[in-house]
Amino acid sequence: MKRSVVARAIDFIFIAAGLTFVGCVVLIVTLLFGGEKFYTPLTAVITVAIIVFIGVGMFTPTREQILYRSVIGFFVLCGLTVAGYEGFKIYEANIPQVSEQDVDLQEYMPFAEQTKAKRLDQPSTLTLQGDLPRLDGATALYPLYSAFAQAVYPKKAYDLYGSEVMGNTTPDAYENLIDGKVDIIFVAGPSEQQLEDAKEKGVELKLTPIGREAFVFFVNAANPVKGLSTEQIRMIYSGTITNWLQVGGKPETIRAFQRPENSGSQTMLEKVMGTYPLMPAPEDDIASGMGGIISRTADYKNYDNAIGYSFLYFATEMVQNGNIRLLEVDGVKPDKTTIRNRTYPLSAEFYAVTAGSDNPNVEPFIQWILSPQGQSLVEKTGYTTLRDS
Repeated sequence: MKRSVVARAIDFIFIAAGLTFVGCVVLIVTLLFGGEKFYTPLTAVITVAIIVFIGVGMFTPTREQILYRSVIGFFVLCGLTVAGYEGFKIYEANIPQVSEQDVDLQEYMPFAEQTKAKRLDQPSTLTLQGDLPRLDGATALYPLYSAFAQAVYPKKAYDLYGSEVMGNTTPDAYENLIDGKVDIIFVAGPSEQQLEDAKEKGVELKLTPIGREAFVFFVNAANPVKGLSTEQIRMIYSGTITNWLQVGGKPETIRAFQRPENSGSQTMLEKVMGTYPLMPAPEDDIASGMGGIISRTADYKNYDNAIGYSFLYFATEMVQNGNIRLLEVDGVKPDKTTIRNRTYPLSAEFYAVTAGSDNPNVEPFIQWILSPQGQSLVEKTGYTTLRDS
């Protein structure tokens, strides 16, 4: 016996409400474990599924068929939710990123076959033997100090993590210098925390400028925003500006990535922020070496609505990601010309930093770096020399 349209509609309203409740539970559980990034795709999947089931139910003649199709709908809804979740994970994993982990420093090792480290056009005026200064530094500066070592050190293999020419990150390099494990590090200026660490251990850091570099911001190449003012950058990273529409872009929420604390680029961002408070950085949950889950600052992923930052050489030469575009800052494009003439507002010196080493070759090595030969390697590597600024 056929039931009236009103009766079937009432039945299906209750069933649809039940499906909606189930969908919300699935969504909430997934968000608790997967994070806010899954909100949009899961909401879309659940909403479409519920609409389809309501539409089908309105043409279902009997209560038994309504219940039967609702049970089928429940399992289909769960399947679609899982498929949407897994599909988004695959999509996210394939989004290009800008990360130090994507750079193979072995390509720049001194004396390595087909090394990318630059060479002098003539024999070096300085040759070191015996007590070699132990070097370390920022990832982005390894190609440069590797070239320095290749010019003046004896020819042999220099392991990245256990030789006189190591290739660590800025935080590790400062820690190694303060602890007396290395003699010179090549880095951006220290953070407040690094200065405090040195002070606590009675270490005085000596910063010798050896070149200049641009601090750059970049976005997805499809982002219509071509530039930002320094003030807009501060407002984005303080959380005051949250949508690209506010700076002339599309109506999309801004994903403002950051770098790990005490890294050279993060320290530079903190200086750019001035008195503006820096909002919390996006984080990834990763498996720790102890078997648990820890949170770390997320690497830049090139979403359509993302913004990130680094130094010019790293972003354009070491990463070479054609899917990002550098932004103008205050109407000025970051390049060697604008670094040289100081029109690009976010240029900064980078340093050879020492901490009172008693190695007799440290000072002659630094003086050679400041000589025409050393500065020619700064230029060849892709940075801006001091004599140009």
